[in-house]
Amino acid sequence: MVLERFEVPGLAHYSYIVASHGRAVVIDPKRDVDTYLAFAAERGWKITHILETHIHADYASGARELAAAAGSELWLSAHDAGEDYVYQFPHHAMRDGDRLEWDGAAMVALHTPGHTPEHISFLIHEPAHSPHPVAMLSGDFLFVGSLGRPDLLGEKSKRRLAELLYDSLHRRIGHLPDALEVRPAHGAGSFCGSGMSNRPQSTLGDERASNVFFRDREREPFVNRILGHVPPFPDYYRRMKRVNAEGPRLLGTMPGDRAIGAAEFRDSIEREGAVVLDCRSQENFSRGHIPGSFNIGAGGGFSTWAAWIVPYDRPLLLVGDRETNLDDARRGLVRVGLDDARGFLEGGFEAWARLGWPQAQVEQVSAADLDARRRAGAVIVDVRGDAEWSSGHIPGSLHIMGGDLPKRLGELPRDARVHVVCASGYRSGVAASVLRRAGFADVATLAGGLNEWRERGLPLATGD
Repeated sequence: MVLERFEVPGLAHYSYIVASHGRAVVIDPKRDVDTYLAFAAERGWKITHILETHIHADYASGARELAAAAGSELWLSAHDAGEDYVYQFPHHAMRDGDRLEWDGAAMVALHTPGHTPEHISFLIHEPAHSPHPVAMLSGDFLFVGSLGRPDLLGEKSKRRLAELLYDSLHRRIGHLPDALEVRPAHGAGSFCGSGMSNRPQSTLGDERASNVFFRDREREPFVNRILGHVPPFPDYYRRMKRVNAEGPRLLGTMPGDRAIGAAEFRDSIEREGAVVLDCRSQENFSRGHIPGSFNIGAGGGFSTWAAWIVPYDRPLLLVGDRETNLDDARRGLVRVGLDDARGFLEGGFEAWARLGWPQAQVEQVSAADLDARRRAGAVIVDVRGDAEWSSGHIPGSLHIMGGDLPKRLGELPRDARVHVVCASGYRSGVAASVLRRAGFADVATLAGGLNEWRERGLPLATGD
């Protein structure tokens, strides 16, 4: 039997293939499913089944896409009945205790609600070698060092889900052996839980010994602890839950793989209201970009930031340069349900600039200059996370986590220069583009971010 993990770094998402004797099962697939098809084809495997642990909130599921492409059966949780989100497309309903078995391997569904009501984990068996399961694909129930957040359905349901999570942790898996491998669906960097480890796997014994949420043996302390440790709630999670319950549309091929000439590109902006997504580095974007563009550099955090700030109901146009991996960008978009990428600017931003068409810039300020401006009363916005802010920030700065910026624009003055800072510059570039697109005429970013500020030994405040 083979158990293979696939990682999407920006989403901190893990999916899996379990294979034996030429048959393979894929669990919690990402949307760009060619990865699994190629992996199976290279080994002569047939993908027979697609399984999911739950209706996901942080990314667009690839389950329907892969089932259609591979001719596979789609097996999903039956425990969604009567809940807020229900699978609305054809599938085989899998209940607690249901078993999927083939030569050399078996998978048993274990209902582990709490992160979501319908959540199931999968116990993997190698019947020829042991009567006990060898691994648990725990989805968003049990992470390495943490648990799944129970607040995805809102205030009215979070306490009920936290209590279900307690039961899942202390009763549903209490009989399982310490040696059982734990293979979660996320690692550090995901907003599906707080305090996750960088380690992609663990054992149940290690988690029982070190995972803080195992310590509370009584229900009430557990509920208070888990509800007190939820990370920020991305607004796009609600939309993603709905999309995955209804079933993301089938793509067939990856959208956006078309070079668009500059004239057609500009016409699409003007006539269709197409949104320009500039995937170049912050430095290149700052020097010159198409007015109104969003700037999200292709790379690690691309999908999350795109889901947070890019409109879902408008066609998308991509801009890059020689250093930009636009294939990564296109994949990053469909992974969060941004499916209407029309193509990319042929010749990159240079083609636009050569024609002498309008450009916009974002000033980049050195740490020393920003310190001088700070002492003169400059407006400084820190777009890092809560923990980063508390550990040290520029005195007098305002804290607005980057993902919340679009809904908090009214807190910023439009008649003053707004200086945006983050740790290294990536997030401040995203935030600066949001401000410019929203009509803020005078925006600057801190070159090198707070890392550079610290290296220069400039003043820092701590705490909230």
